[in-house]
Amino acid sequence: QVQLVESGGGSVQAGGSLRLSCAASGRTFSTYTIGWFRQAPGKEREFVAAISSSGGITCYADSVKGRFTISRVNAKNTVYLQMSRLKAEDTAVYYCAASGARWDKAPVSPVLYNDWGQGTQVTVSS
Repeated sequence: QVQLVESGGGSVQAGGSLRLSCAASGRTFSTYTIGWFRQAPGKEREFVAAISSSGGITCYADSVKGRFTISRVNAKNTVYLQMSRLKAEDTAVYYCAASGARWDKAPVSPVLYNDWGQGTQVTVSS
């Protein structure tokens, strides 16, 4: 089990940037795939991006590809989500989550993730 805490959310105008951080506790952090998900009011939680345990493999939702970048520093037990060219439709609560499953295919389903953070709000005004 790993405990996750997100930070870095806030309010920004369309076209701006934010960097979210996901800080984890536990000595086994480097063995987990980490994913970012988001949930807007009245909508289901959706996949945003994921990074493999080593950081060598990443994947993105089509809606954020080319605008968001996921990265990790295992020595700091931290995963980042750099968000650029933000749009109003990016407004949501953003969650990071940890999965111990092997990366056989892109881990886009929330059911693959066992541990979740509390979320951080991102609001983009147009």
